[in-house]
Amino acid sequence: MVRLDDVIDELRQHHPEADVDLVRRAYVFSAAAHRGQTRRNGEPYLIHPLEVSYIVAQLRLDTASVCAGLLHDTVEDTVATVETLREQFGDDIAFLVDGLTKLEKINFTSAEEAQAENFRKMLIAMSRDLRVILVKLSDRLHNMRTLAHMPESKQQKIAQETLDIYAPLANRLGINWLRTELEDLSFKYLHPDEYRDLADRIKRTRKEREAYIQRVIDILKKELDAQGIQAEVSGRPKHLYSIYQKITTSGRPFEKLFDILAFRILVQRMPECYEALGLIHSLWKPVPGRFKDYIALPKQNNYQSLHTSVMGPESERIEVQIRTEEMHRIAELGVAAHWTYKEGQYRLSGADERFAWLRQLLEWQRDLKDPTDFMETVKVDLFADEVYVFTPNGDVMAFPRGATPLDFAYAIHTDLGHECTGAKVNGTLVPLRTELHNGDVIEIIRTPGHKPSKDWLKFVKTGRARTKIRTFIRQEARTRSEELGRELLEKELKRYQVSLQKLRKSGKLEEVARTRNRNEKDLLIAVGYGKVKAETLIPDLVPADRLQAGPAKEAEDEGTFKKLIKKVLPRSKNGIIVDGLDDIATHFPKCCAALHGDDIVGFVGRGRVTIHRKDCARSLDYDPARRVDVMWDARSRQVRPVDIRVYSVDAPGLLANISQSFHSAGVNITTVNCRTTPEKTAVNNFTVLVSDLEQLRKVMAAIERIEGVTAVERLAS
Repeated sequence: MVRLDDVIDELRQHHPEADVDLVRRAYVFSAAAHRGQTRRNGEPYLIHPLEVSYIVAQLRLDTASVCAGLLHDTVEDTVATVETLREQFGDDIAFLVDGLTKLEKINFTSAEEAQAENFRKMLIAMSRDLRVILVKLSDRLHNMRTLAHMPESKQQKIAQETLDIYAPLANRLGINWLRTELEDLSFKYLHPDEYRDLADRIKRTRKEREAYIQRVIDILKKELDAQGIQAEVSGRPKHLYSIYQKITTSGRPFEKLFDILAFRILVQRMPECYEALGLIHSLWKPVPGRFKDYIALPKQNNYQSLHTSVMGPESERIEVQIRTEEMHRIAELGVAAHWTYKEGQYRLSGADERFAWLRQLLEWQRDLKDPTDFMETVKVDLFADEVYVFTPNGDVMAFPRGATPLDFAYAIHTDLGHECTGAKVNGTLVPLRTELHNGDVIEIIRTPGHKPSKDWLKFVKTGRARTKIRTFIRQEARTRSEELGRELLEKELKRYQVSLQKLRKSGKLEEVARTRNRNEKDLLIAVGYGKVKAETLIPDLVPADRLQAGPAKEAEDEGTFKKLIKKVLPRSKNGIIVDGLDDIATHFPKCCAALHGDDIVGFVGRGRVTIHRKDCARSLDYDPARRVDVMWDARSRQVRPVDIRVYSVDAPGLLANISQSFHSAGVNITTVNCRTTPEKTAVNNFTVLVSDLEQLRKVMAAIERIEGVTAVERLAS
């Protein structure tokens, strides 16, 4: 257990002139504020802020940051206020604690909205002072270390949020050790069976692996010494989550995985990195396509190193990382490494390219008002692997792996993206969906007046491109819906000899819209989408005498269009309750194949409500104004098709065992597609009919227990 003296010792190690008395006062204040409070494991609550402040000190942050670690929960969980902290500890510490405090007193409509708004608040504080996110990461790390005492549902929720947001943030800030520990802890709670199995497998091969690692280290040291290169050499297996990702993406069992051992060489000077690289390639054959020079082209988090994969002793594939000691310090401490010698430089610099991603985040939090859209953009775009490409002028730009020329166009300027009709990569005309690779030179072909296509959303990769395309398409759809809503309302009002134009000029329409918590434009859009029926507005818009007289008899047939509108949201039994009604027509697209038990969201369309899982990326293509409250009808269970992929070894009888697991669970198989690889592994795709999420989870768990199966996943098209 960490003591206050441990925290102070760690702080003094990096900041000899630290104000220790201020830290002691913060400790006393925190102890008094949390007196009587305990954590779920029964320990006094004070242990948590102590542990957090120790992690903060390990990150080499200053006195104010350590104090914020001790005080970070006082405003959120006790009667203490930000004003009290400001009076006792000053503006600096009060600001840090306020930036870490959740917006608990606001009534949010959903957990997603609460998560998004709390993240927005932290982002804004982080843009003013980067210490906010570093204290938050320290808090999250200790919470993950003690997550075992939480209920299983909370474990899953917190671990997923950590993997989606906080581990990638640690990566963006360049703090490698923090990222890997957060990933491994998240893996432990999200996939407990796979975590235990992998940990056991690594433990069983520990002696052989350690002997092999030592043999490689000895060879490298001997050869480096012979060349007069002073270096520190170390080796280790890659962390568990990294290995798990290799298993799931490659489909290979653990025993046949390549490249799970990583060696690190730390040299004195940068030129020696390349000398060491040449030496390694002369010792062992390099694996084609596996060399990366992050020294010449650093990652956006300022990470620098040479990475190469070679066929080491006994033809085992190994990865070697080569960097200087200074590069290694930055790789482990990230942004915090600079504060060792630039005391007080905590603010975001407009000229510092290391924080371009944070400026992009701030732009999104201003532009994306829909919480689901905002969080999905954050998760998808910022935290992917990167490729580096060149503009025709030779400027380097970084993009997520899988990005396309269209992503490049939108990164330059929104209008260039909208009007992009073609692209050249390395001088050759290519389709817009072409994936970019390191070193490509990109040139965009532009046609003024051209408009984005909804199909672009199927292949663009960056959040910026998706956001700009969606915004354009939604605006077009809203404009069309506003026109349709105006037409529908005009036709309904004409039956009572009332002019919509006069109602708008008099302000009556705006007044009625406000009673429905909308403005005039949004009300017309809602009518156009079918969320509000035009006839329901008549009692509020038509004068009493004309309302009493009733509508005039229509002289002619209303036509096919009017009949179609009358069919908006027809009734049908389908297991979904829409705004309290259980007989609204719905549609389940194949992109996410929602099952009873999934968190779902509905969008009004022509004649039906489309149902998506809340985590479906396609749901972000809809205008949030079309969203309606939907829930599963507990009385109804309908079997629905779901796609499942099973990774396994290629062994006789294994497919029969998998099929038997489906049969035993009462699950019908409609289609099967299997393929094998030269490495004797198999990828098996099944479309099955299941009634709810619980049945799906049980059958997937049963398949995972079959000997020879390496992973099972639910697919989304």
